[in-house]
Formats: sequence, structure tokens, C-alpha cells
Amino acid sequence: MTTYSAVRTTGIYCRPGCGATPLAENVRTFELAAAAEAAGYRACLRCRPYRVAGTIGEDAPELVCRAVQLIIGSVLDDAGEAALGARLGVSARHLRRMFNDHLGVTPDRFARSRRAHLARRLLDDSDLSIAEVAFASGFGSLRQFNRAMREVFRFTPRELRERRRRADRLAADGGLTLRMPFTAPYDWDAVAGFLAERAVPGVESVESGVYRRTVVIDGAPGMLEIWSGGPDHLRLRAHLPYWEGIIHVVERAARLAGVGSDPFLAAGRLASAPWRPWRALATVHLLLEGGRRAAPGHPA
Repeated sequence: MTTYSAVRTTGIYCRPGCGATPLAENVRTFELAAAAEAAGYRACLRCRPYRVAGTIGEDAPELVCRAVQLIIGSVLDDAGEAALGARLGVSARHLRRMFNDHLGVTPDRFARSRRAHLARRLLDDSDLSIAEVAFASGFGSLRQFNRAMREVFRFTPRELRERRRRADRLAADGGLTLRMPFTAPYDWDAVAGFLAERAVPGVESVESGVYRRTVVIDGAPGMLEIWSGGPDHLRLRAHLPYWEGIIHVVERAARLAGVGSDPFLAAGRLASAPWRPWRALATVHLLLEGGRRAAPGHPA
């Protein structure tokens, strides 16, 4: 599981492996980036923790895990916490208490952090306009988008775009390309082979390590392509009729590829099984349905 380190004296939280060396007594740890942000910390500009795939701890109650999946599925896009609680048969107050106790953040702030992290990745990776990034990330208005980005990153979207590094932009021959982070170890070749064996003719294909799948968005056709991008991420190229709400497409693609799962948790659960359904840890990701406990941030 990814553990984020937050430094009280600087107000910054970092991903594992960051070069910062604060005094141990000044460090707090969080299991979720959203929890660190809710506590008032901002993402480190050097290690960029919004690029890390985070996971929900295995000790989280089933109710919380189901709520997280409903949030990923866009339940909070057009409704509030009361509607989410109603889907789960509990009150909004009880749901907030469960989230605070186990994740350190409310459902609404968790959803807001998830949108902000994808927006930051789009600002880094793509040349979409500020408005396109806002609506692609699931924000309902530019005002809401600007407020959330200032709250999470302490900068406006335009300032964040200006801060991206020269190597961040992903050139695309058509479509929109972005990174999908994963937790190592991860074997894309094994995942691609798994998908190739089960590909639906006319819908899916795997050629030269690239997975392709046709999709339909509100009745309009599109296509997704996934391939290995580096030691800590895959690359997703989306050819869609419009970019609004692409956050949900990214989440489904990440679930399909299993990049949101904790590979050590998956291996531990299946290592004692009398059968061996997996050839690599990456296939274990798929067997766990792409990570029932996955938390974005991730993270399209």
C-alpha cells in the first residue's frame, strides 16, 4: 500500500521515495493523498504524488469500499452525500463518520481530490484547454474547478500548466494520451496476453503489446488504446467524440488493466490457493476485478 508522508513544518506531503529528508518528529503519514489534503497539506512539486496509484487499505469495511466504487462510478457527480448514503442504505452522517474513521476524509472531499488529481495529470500530459480539462475531470463549472485546484495544489490551473516539465507533454497522433500509474511490480505483457486470450472479436484486439477496444459514449463510437509507458505507468490513448467526463473512461480503463490494485495484497491472498490461476502478478490484478478497493489519485 502507498503511504504518503506529510511534513508539519512545510505543509507538504510526498510520495514514497521522495528525496526530501525531514526530521522524523515532524512527519505524519497518510494512506490516502485525499486525507493528507483534507488535513491541510499540499502535494510536493518535486515528487508529484498525484501521479501515484493509491489503494484503499484491506482493513476498510465493505461499506466504505462499496461507497468508493460508487464514487468512482460518478454517483457524486450530480448528487450529494445523502444520495450516496441512500444507495448504500445508510444516512449521510453515518457515511461521513465511516469515511473519516477509516480513510481520514469525507466522501465529498475524496471525490474532489480524485477529480483534481486527474485534472493535474491532464494539465501536465495534454494540451487540452483549461475549460476542457475542467469538464473532462468531472467538474461542473470553471469556478468549482478553480476553487478545487487552489485548495488541493495552492495554484490556479493556469499556473499549474505553466509549471509542467518539458518531458510531461505526451505527443499524440490523434486522440488524447495520458499516463495511468500503477504500483510495482506489474507485468503488462502478462496482462496483454490475458486480454488477448479473451478478446471479443470486432470489439477488442491486442497487437504488438497494444490493447485496443471500441467503446460507445452516449451513442457515439470511440476507441481506447493501452500500452506500456514506463516503469511506473501505462499509457492510455482515447479517441472519443468529446472529452467531457473522460475521468470515468479513465477509471474504467484502469480497472480493466488492473493498475489500481495492490499487487502484494493480491499475491498474498492467492498464494495459498491450491490452484495457480496466475502467471504473473499482473494477472492477479485482473483476477481481483481490477482492484475492488482501488482509489484514484491516482487517477485518468
